[in-house]
Amino acid sequence: MESLVRKDKKNLIFRQIPSVDYLLESSIIKDLLLTTPRALVLRAIHQVLDELRGNIERAQIGDELPDLELNNVVDQIVESISILSQPSLRHVINATGVIVHTNLGRSLLAKRVISRFNSLAGCYSNLEYDLRTGKRGNRYVHVEDILMELSGAEGAMVVNNNAAAVLIALDTIAKDREVIISRGQLVEIGGSFRIPEVMRKSGARMFEVGTTNKTTISDYESAIVADTALLLKVHTSNFQIVGFTEEVGLEELVALGKKYSLPVMEDLGSGCFIDFSRYGLTKEPTVQDSVAKGADIITFSGDKMLGGPQCGIILGKKEIISAIKANQLNRALRVDKLTLLALQETLYIYRDEDKAIRQIPTLKMICQSYQSLCRKAKRLFGLIGKINENNFLISLCDGLSRVGGGAMPLEEIRTRLLCISPKQLSAPYIVNLLRSYNPPIITRLEKDQVLLDARTIQTKELEIVAEAIKIISARKSIT
Repeated sequence: MESLVRKDKKNLIFRQIPSVDYLLESSIIKDLLLTTPRALVLRAIHQVLDELRGNIERAQIGDELPDLELNNVVDQIVESISILSQPSLRHVINATGVIVHTNLGRSLLAKRVISRFNSLAGCYSNLEYDLRTGKRGNRYVHVEDILMELSGAEGAMVVNNNAAAVLIALDTIAKDREVIISRGQLVEIGGSFRIPEVMRKSGARMFEVGTTNKTTISDYESAIVADTALLLKVHTSNFQIVGFTEEVGLEELVALGKKYSLPVMEDLGSGCFIDFSRYGLTKEPTVQDSVAKGADIITFSGDKMLGGPQCGIILGKKEIISAIKANQLNRALRVDKLTLLALQETLYIYRDEDKAIRQIPTLKMICQSYQSLCRKAKRLFGLIGKINENNFLISLCDGLSRVGGGAMPLEEIRTRLLCISPKQLSAPYIVNLLRSYNPPIITRLEKDQVLLDARTIQTKELEIVAEAIKIISARKSIT
């Protein structure tokens, strides 16, 4: 009987929800329609009404039911319009300390790169036009020469990401044939994209050799048959196996490939042109190393440790690169003019390594000294100034940053953190408030402390972060 009464009460409340037409006649909504597209207003109205109906439907005995007074509903619609009017893709502040943060857009572009967008994005360009002959040109020429210059490779091209680079290379070289790969290199590259699956899509047949922790050159050699098309080496950039291990070096694999007239391909994953061991960090294989050791084809990402735009870069022997360019998949995987522009300008900076470390944000953050981070964190602390300590306390402490982007998985880089220790406001609540700020500030939560890493907060963002923390500290609500 109680449930029937409750159902009748809900039905009565449902009938009190204002209709779309009634809301459109509201003076506030009418004023909004003078400056706001009708489609957007209607979307907001339907969104609010659907949410009200859902709240009523889910309400249990004792729950507070939604306020259906006209002004309250209209206020919700206005708020909804404000939220829907914001671009979906927005600037966020990365305070996590993960430098190449995949979820936050990976690498930041250098100022030099960004300045060139203004002169090209709104203009026609010679993307596929040869200014010397007046005939149709090739879009890859804009990055081909500089890639060959920096790497020493015979040929180069670019597609839209590294998975695409691996896909089109395998499709060109080994479709319907066997590719030999170490079992310990069957990596997942994030988002559930796995090397075996990419290989299957290319039409190549994978032949695994060795074990997870140990693969020898004899494992490769004993697997070679008439149908073998390629020897593939994948750099395990996003994990490492330690202990009782053995891995075949690229030089050994290249020598085996020459013995049997088989090409050797290396997927570097993150890829870099800088030897980071010179800056006190873990040594990663560089692109130049792979070319010098004789790999026939090399693939890597442009937006990870290279510090450029999202793309997949393919380097290698001229005849193989030419065959990949002629592959019909190339049309589906090609990059646009803005990607080529960003990559070209980023690569130009690499002509001077010292300049690259200073000007390419990813490299600068990776190599930034602990002393400079202490100064940055101290400045942020000073900008915040005195706060209401009833909600939380702030302090500076040491911590660790990570490269991210599936690179240097064991590298932990000393850094300086702003630590927020909760009191009346809980740590998860503070994290949510910072994430709801405009622009959103993305932090990390460890041991019931909210941590903001000075390494990945850009200098121009320090005042924004300080203001957000001051506003949150002044909140009167207790959570």
